[in-house]
Amino acid sequence: MSFDWSEFEHVTKVDPAKRLPESIDVLRHTDAVIVGGSDGVTEENSLAVFERLRAEFPDLPLVQEPYRSAHVSKRTVEVADAVFVPAVYNGDKTNFVEKHVGFFTELARKSEDVTGSGLPFVGSVLASKGRELVAELADGVVGEGYVVQNPDSKVAGLTNVEEHYTPEQVAGAALATESFYGFPIFYIEYSGRYGGPEDVSAAAPFLDETALLYGGGIGSRAQTDEILDAGADAVVVGDCFHEDTERFLETVPTT
Repeated sequence: MSFDWSEFEHVTKVDPAKRLPESIDVLRHTDAVIVGGSDGVTEENSLAVFERLRAEFPDLPLVQEPYRSAHVSKRTVEVADAVFVPAVYNGDKTNFVEKHVGFFTELARKSEDVTGSGLPFVGSVLASKGRELVAELADGVVGEGYVVQNPDSKVAGLTNVEEHYTPEQVAGAALATESFYGFPIFYIEYSGRYGGPEDVSAAAPFLDETALLYGGGIGSRAQTDEILDAGADAVVVGDCFHEDTERFLETVPTT
């Protein structure tokens, strides 16, 4: 699915390992949902979230952001509109090149759980029709240039981020995302802490085709507006959706 980010300003990140609010009706006020997390996420709880979201909001764009390939299956791919895979620039190499090669290696090795049964095999590698189906699956995978700016966060620990980038380095990462790697998304992640507009302002001038997303600590409309005014295409809101749906509504920009 191709996303028109000019129509998106507010994205909700739903963690499948966390309990959903009793009513998720507030999601009618968001533009898209990313399903993903790092702790306690499984294919099963991811699929359960996708199925509930799709049942209640059939036209809402839904994205899976898996931390590892085990979270992805034929069923999750069928219900999601895309799979976003982060490339963490300021993490270690395991969370950049090695992670992506490993991710696609696992896709190539999976059989029934990803591509369906009855496919021809040559050794452990899918052959003929099997390769075509895996290639079709891979076409739905979208790379994200990703900068983790809160070294004390759980995601920083998992990706071995020891230092945050300076605004100048964020600008360089943004430029590399669009001009070198060709990723359609650049994501500035503060993970539970509001980082303000400085990094967004540094990155925005270097992105024309690539969408700029900011996530972390958004808890008010004023913060949403500040980030959007600095040049972000969309804010990503997660914690307050799970914790306080009234406060979540306060993060939705007025249009």
